[in-house]
Amino acid sequence: MNNVIIGQSGGPTAAINATLAGAYAEAKKQSADRVYGMLGGVKGLIDGNYIDMDDYINDDSDISILVQTPSAALGSCRYKLPEYSDEPETYEKLFDIFKKLEISCFIYIGGNDSMDTIAKLSAYAESIKSPIRFMGAPKTVDNDLAVTDHTPGFGSAAKYIAATVKEIICDSSVYDIKSITVIEIMGRNAGWLTASAALAKGDDCVGVDLIYLPECAFELEKCAETVRKLLDKKNTVVIAVSEALRDKNGDYIVTTGSVHAGLDAFGHKIMSGTGQFLAQYLGKTLGVKARGIEINTLQRSAAHFASKQDLDESFAAGAAAVRAAFDGKTAEMAVIKRASDTPYEYKIETADINMIANVEKTIPREWIINDGTGVGEDFIKYCRPLIMGEVMPIIKDGLPVHMKFNKRKGI
Repeated sequence: MNNVIIGQSGGPTAAINATLAGAYAEAKKQSADRVYGMLGGVKGLIDGNYIDMDDYINDDSDISILVQTPSAALGSCRYKLPEYSDEPETYEKLFDIFKKLEISCFIYIGGNDSMDTIAKLSAYAESIKSPIRFMGAPKTVDNDLAVTDHTPGFGSAAKYIAATVKEIICDSSVYDIKSITVIEIMGRNAGWLTASAALAKGDDCVGVDLIYLPECAFELEKCAETVRKLLDKKNTVVIAVSEALRDKNGDYIVTTGSVHAGLDAFGHKIMSGTGQFLAQYLGKTLGVKARGIEINTLQRSAAHFASKQDLDESFAAGAAAVRAAFDGKTAEMAVIKRASDTPYEYKIETADINMIANVEKTIPREWIINDGTGVGEDFIKYCRPLIMGEVMPIIKDGLPVHMKFNKRKGI
């Protein structure tokens, strides 16, 4: 048994395929006979969907294309693996597939919910004395994984958000009229992405006026009064808000019907509409022009403006997960440890999966300033290194080239 299987799970990022590329390259370096890819995560594997990645990757140029490909090239899922006691047949089916494919290492690229899958599979493997090693590789634009300093994918999303916010601020200041712009940014319980809007401020940009994060209770009337006072001093107010603002009772600020479109497999509300709701409320309350802008999936798919630092770390994290598995480790995840801010230095270690699965890391409260409407220098110092560096896309016919795996069933 010397084959590796790799899957991707949860929401895509601009860097998740860099992690896949790193894992694949390291598996070949470790002399794995075959490297399989799950099509559609572990749920796809249960349904018998997988490919031999060697059929698609022939040389280093293919690796480079994969690194710069957005979204999850293998396909993803939001699937909560049941407990063994509830569905033993699911585990038995998966391990039958592992036996058929002669799998020695299972690598899963995902966030805290995805690491729940690693925790369950590794525990089951231990119970049946299986030699298969199960390792996690971190991924999520939300940057909410515990133990790791930050997550692959966050830096590129933060870079895109900061650049986009700068451009929106330029656009909002064109006309000499009173106006409000509300920019909705992803983040269900953690405001890391929304906070990255603060990076837009610089010598050539005044920055956003207000930042509202899910870590702090939100008050509609208080927000309106704050904006009114700002409009007394200036023409345009630009606000960055998390998609999941809650009031002091923990309720979302918009009605159930407009804030989400149901639940995902992990019971999380699928968020949408906060920016539009707040823009309409402020416009009507204050009697000025107001618009809501929802960046939505652009912040996690903009591979053309990815952070080189992020892509490099993502590749390294995938390689580290595979290397640890070949060293005999299991039930762990590759984690990034920051050694220094200036100059920025990091190293990659591994940590117990049970310290990470189903745990969310939020912004430290002391990093949030101005009565919950901004973030301070501690956040800027933390985040700035993660957006550094550019990668020129591989271009054909004027557009970026992407890796495409055929979604065929089985081998």
